[in-house]
Amino acid sequence: MASSRPALIALTALAPVSWGTTYAVTTEFLPADRPLFTGLMRALPAGLLLLALARVLPRGAWWWKAAVLGALNIGAFFPLLFLSAYRLPGGMAAVVGSAGPLFVAGLAALLLGQRPTLRTLLTGAVAAFGVSLVVLRAAGALDALGLLAALAATVSMSAGTVLTKRWGRPEGVGPLALTGWQLTAGGLLIAPLAFLVEGAPPALDARAAGGYLYLAVANTAVAYWLWFRGIGRLTATQVTFLGPLSPLTAAVVGWAALGQALTAVQLVGMGLAFGATVAGQIGARGRAAPRTFGFSEKNGRKDSMDVTDGALRR
Repeated sequence: MASSRPALIALTALAPVSWGTTYAVTTEFLPADRPLFTGLMRALPAGLLLLALARVLPRGAWWWKAAVLGALNIGAFFPLLFLSAYRLPGGMAAVVGSAGPLFVAGLAALLLGQRPTLRTLLTGAVAAFGVSLVVLRAAGALDALGLLAALAATVSMSAGTVLTKRWGRPEGVGPLALTGWQLTAGGLLIAPLAFLVEGAPPALDARAAGGYLYLAVANTAVAYWLWFRGIGRLTATQVTFLGPLSPLTAAVVGWAALGQALTAVQLVGMGLAFGATVAGQIGARGRAAPRTFGFSEKNGRKDSMDVTDGALRR
């Protein structure tokens, strides 16, 4: 099992790497100004697809547990992060989100009895600082509602991670079914909000349909399956330290595909954030919980905002 841990970490890391492509796909392929509809199109079809593949529905207490996890990881997380990204200056929502490892460490101490080490706290602070160097731009005053939404989104995601770890999975149920339950529950929560706020669905051309297909299958169904699979076999803190890979990937995609320049300060920030990600895996090695114990994302908007501004919108 020990020899397979690097492979497990690498596979789990593919989830935030995939989420780092979300903003570029949204801005280049999808209709403008429909973030909630995009969140719905990612979550619900992906959830229904996984349910069809797993052919397992929740039973007993897992009906409400799946609803709670789906709300925390998808249904509440998506809208809150959308709201924060619209109201905060460039990149600030991503910086608040990068504090996720610190929130997870605190919640893990309360709910899992895992006391955070000084190394974990310092590594989390370095990760957040590194991400701030990558995504922050000169910007105006902070918006109180946007800041509260960003904090709430980070807490929601962190609580979903820790509760998934605490509750584990029912006997005989794999991560595929658990992921399908949460995506479906989250998508059903987003649906009425999307139609209430944004109205009827937009007309889709072939380009938009292809973008939504990518987001629903590779970026959501597969990525979330890998993520929850990783949570089931690694510690909650260890998994959440993979989160900075999302803004780092977004910055690289923006440079390689969208022609966005990378400054020296951003490169330093990328090095710090990546180093913290690696340190988070080394520091947690050997402390992984049993594999019976199981995390989250969002989308961007099509306007002048830089690709890294939406990097943590899994």
